[in-house]
Amino acid sequence: MRKNIFSLCLILIGLNLSARTSYDLVIVGGTPGGIMAAISAARLGKTSVLLERTGYAGGLPANGLGATDIGTRGATTGLFREFAGRVKQHYVDTYGAASEQVRLCSDGYRFEPSVAYRVFNDMLSEHDDKITVLTRRQFDAEPQNVLLHNRRIAGIRILNRETGATETYTGAVFLDATYEGDLGAAAGIPFRTGREGHGELNEPGAGRIYKYWEGAEAAGSTMQADNAVQSYNYRLCLTNSPDNRVDFRQPARYCREEYLSLVEDVLTGRHTNASMMDVTEEMTEENRRHILSGQPTKLPGDSWGIAKITNIVHVPNQKTDANNQHAAFISTDLPEENWPWPTSSWEWRDRYAQRLREYTEGLFWFARNDTALPAHFREAVGEWGLAGDEYPDNGHFPRQVYVREGRRFEGMYFFTANDALPATPGGRPPVHAASITAGHYALDSHAVRKREAGRVHLDGFISYPASVYTVPYGVILSREVDNLLLPVPVSGSHIGFSTLRMEPCWMALGQAAGAAAHLAIEDNVSVQNIDILKLQDLLLSRHATLIYFRDLSADHPHFPLLQKMALRGYLPGWEALPDAPVDNETLIRWKKRSGQTLKTVKAGKTSRLEVLKAIAATLN
Repeated sequence: MRKNIFSLCLILIGLNLSARTSYDLVIVGGTPGGIMAAISAARLGKTSVLLERTGYAGGLPANGLGATDIGTRGATTGLFREFAGRVKQHYVDTYGAASEQVRLCSDGYRFEPSVAYRVFNDMLSEHDDKITVLTRRQFDAEPQNVLLHNRRIAGIRILNRETGATETYTGAVFLDATYEGDLGAAAGIPFRTGREGHGELNEPGAGRIYKYWEGAEAAGSTMQADNAVQSYNYRLCLTNSPDNRVDFRQPARYCREEYLSLVEDVLTGRHTNASMMDVTEEMTEENRRHILSGQPTKLPGDSWGIAKITNIVHVPNQKTDANNQHAAFISTDLPEENWPWPTSSWEWRDRYAQRLREYTEGLFWFARNDTALPAHFREAVGEWGLAGDEYPDNGHFPRQVYVREGRRFEGMYFFTANDALPATPGGRPPVHAASITAGHYALDSHAVRKREAGRVHLDGFISYPASVYTVPYGVILSREVDNLLLPVPVSGSHIGFSTLRMEPCWMALGQAAGAAAHLAIEDNVSVQNIDILKLQDLLLSRHATLIYFRDLSADHPHFPLLQKMALRGYLPGWEALPDAPVDNETLIRWKKRSGQTLKTVKAGKTSRLEVLKAIAATLN
């Protein structure tokens, strides 16, 4: 009877039954978070379909983000560390262990886009009996594309961009692994865009703010909330190898006026770094005379040539991850124009993506060719071009926009800056007992507005230090739908999301989502009601890090035990010190917390590990 009702519902909403395919997990978005969710579930015996809108799974690491954004490398492990290890092994196998490529890959944390794509596909193909990857599949964030029944998603409608047909996918658990949060929005999960004000959550960097890069907050900062979305760009793979370099092209829709402010920035050396606080007008005019005499800039903190308009991080084979230049008023970010992206249609997004590409191509064309710029500056820019062996089917240009922030859901736990800041000086941020990964990156946002007269930097371009933190399971859970997980468009404030939004963390959250989906299916419960201790055991058995210690790696034989005891409050500091003898003060505290007498334990003699093992044996 239930089957008949379900079939009737599908017919009534116009779903194409002939295209329907069923999996344990239906994952929208072939981002690294989605990929790791599928792999995590496959290794636990579950099937997944990975639905990717573009022709290539892999997200931003396969589209130019080759300089891994992570503050502490040991903080995030599991499948992310496996990915990095495979990247390094690729360079070892291809070029030799003592090669320059292996040195530049930095233990697998820096890589070419094509290598990231290859590694992701190798990892997926090892589970091709469990994982189906379908590209050119578009999900449109419309309610009619989600069939909801009794708080559960029964099926979703997907557009096959090759055939124009509508396909239907059914499953036990659905995952939104899109950068935009399209599936969650269509399912009715409340979300936010824009910026919270400082007064709402007491976060540093919240609201409208102008700040020298690596310096102080400045005039114009109101810290008030608004609807601004941080800017997007393309992470370009550039090279200065003449054998592989493709010269920058003038786009069909080129607007020289967009870039004219760069001329004065080059001639004066003006930039947005904190060192500008000590620069006088006389110094900028002297720099102008110096440059016009044929010399490069000498202004403190200023960059020359290609580095004036893009940040260069070197990756193997004489290539770069070229990001927006943080110390520039004009670079590859295009603020303001992207604000509608999170909630817009793919038709609008495609137009913006083309606009952003042409803007970026125009910027480099201007910097290389416009005679208003000094000849020796243009010559320095001309040493660089697009890497000819990357993205050969797309004019050597990345295929995907770097969507730094889309929708942010209001989930079971709302992550803020305060979850990433020390609770006491030198101490940890709040420790979440339901942690599913540790993470670490600065509280970091790109600009939301273009340059404004008299401002020291672009509005919203900020970075504040954070500490290694724990991420609770609730950030990927909604309150409204019982079989939906949100491992990429997670629940958090603009500033809180700004540290979670890095690919290592997204990979870890994807791994956790895949394991959580497995438990929900096996135990026949909602994703909100899985046993969190079971989930943590699964993650720890697969070398994930749930809480970071400076003196403990995921390879330690007692790592899972020490992790679980730390999440229960037994190890509040940054060092676990498992082999050190337990001191009397600690022993008293542990006895009180556990309610155990621990009669055989001797302060100053019994190791901390042995005491924790004894306590753990008594816990449920």
